[in-house]
Amino acid sequence: MKKITDLLKNLDYKIVNGTLEGEISELVYDSRKVTIDSMFVCIKGAAYDSHEHVDEIASKGAKVIVAERQVEVPDDVTLLLVEDTRYALALLSAAYFDHPAEKMKVIGITGTKGKTTTTFMVREILQHAGYKVGLIGTIETIIGEKRIPAANTTPESYLVQQYFAEMVEAGCDVCVMEVSSQGLMMHRTAGIPFEIGIFTNLAPDHIGPNEHASFEEYAECKGMLFRQCRIGIANIDDEHFGMVLNNYTCELETIGFSEKADYCASNVELIGRPGYLGVKYHVSGKLEMDVEIDVPGKFSVYNSLVAIAVCEHFNVSETDLKEALKVVKTKGRIEMVKVSDDFILMIDYAHNAMSLQSLLETLKEYHPERLVCVFGCGGNRSKLRRYEMGEVSGNLADLTVITSDNPRFEEPQAIIDDIKTGMAKTSGKYVEIIDRKEAIRYVIEHGQKGDVIVLAGKGHEDYQEIKGQKYPMDERVLIQEVLEELGRK
Repeated sequence: MKKITDLLKNLDYKIVNGTLEGEISELVYDSRKVTIDSMFVCIKGAAYDSHEHVDEIASKGAKVIVAERQVEVPDDVTLLLVEDTRYALALLSAAYFDHPAEKMKVIGITGTKGKTTTTFMVREILQHAGYKVGLIGTIETIIGEKRIPAANTTPESYLVQQYFAEMVEAGCDVCVMEVSSQGLMMHRTAGIPFEIGIFTNLAPDHIGPNEHASFEEYAECKGMLFRQCRIGIANIDDEHFGMVLNNYTCELETIGFSEKADYCASNVELIGRPGYLGVKYHVSGKLEMDVEIDVPGKFSVYNSLVAIAVCEHFNVSETDLKEALKVVKTKGRIEMVKVSDDFILMIDYAHNAMSLQSLLETLKEYHPERLVCVFGCGGNRSKLRRYEMGEVSGNLADLTVITSDNPRFEEPQAIIDDIKTGMAKTSGKYVEIIDRKEAIRYVIEHGQKGDVIVLAGKGHEDYQEIKGQKYPMDERVLIQEVLEELGRK
């Protein structure tokens, strides 16, 4: 039980009905979960507005209702009006779980690309240095040994605070989390005292119905993090740096290739050898050291620079930092799987034209004998994405193997035909193999010395969605099955 007045300490509100005396049993925002003597926060969603169901909510036993517009409640129910119920839910949730974020150092990472990899990289390095680190991100939430698959990049504020409370209970001293622009716009992170906020980069994305109205709004939402953290670490090379960091209130540090950066990367050298792609570079500025990371590409330099800058605030030794950077891995993000001494096979989540182009251009810089790309596209999604991805792969890969991804309620062949429409604008060679396992078998059987083969689109996902059902399908498992069947294990 929680005292009503204790929950309201940091909230601006107006009492319209009832009293603030007494306690509530639970804090609830889902009308299906109302319990006797609970406090219910009305939320207006895209399809459902609980303000319109207050009678039902009160009849289930809600003691206090928090709303952002006048609603009719029984005489014995307390009604509180607030300006924004999503913002109110975030502050109420923090109070309900006894402000767990104040008992840890919370690191928030925002940006169009690189959030997931940077989040895992920071976690791995801090763990390597002896910290106990929780994680909230696109792939999963990690609390001690517990792993919870993610539904949203940034969960609803109540869930974020619940995870924080569980992390404190599990002995975590740090939490590193991905902070999406949607999460910021919908106040899911309101009231969190971020120790460090991080900006990776910004590109046009998430603009449209039910997302952001414009690129300017998208950038403004990203910028909210830097009015809510003590220290900001930002990519000074990004062309939208000034737009995102407009009106920041934190101590600001910068990373990048620019000589103005506080952590400046120079002397970048791509390293490619059988079974290995990586990058070496020198850091100067607030720190002087040589770095090598076991992840290819220029964007990996940015991700690791962020991790280095963060670790400076946690007193991580140079030895620990270098050791961790050499071995850090993110599931489904340029994840190399050893299958042969002759060629490289990797799994990556690239599932739109922008991310696929970035990935393939990065890999081409290593001058493989052939760059082979295996991918499909999701069903019941934009056909434009299929045309664009087909065109990107046709232009950049030496061979494309078009296969199935999550067909959902569409026929896989119809999706493949759309991809081929994009391929037709190029002179790229391709084969089509609907069954994803057979597509993987094909590239392993036909892999040549010096090839780089990338399985794109699924990444960390371990299922395939067909006609409303999710079936187990993990590319790592498929690879091992193929190797066993070919007698190569």
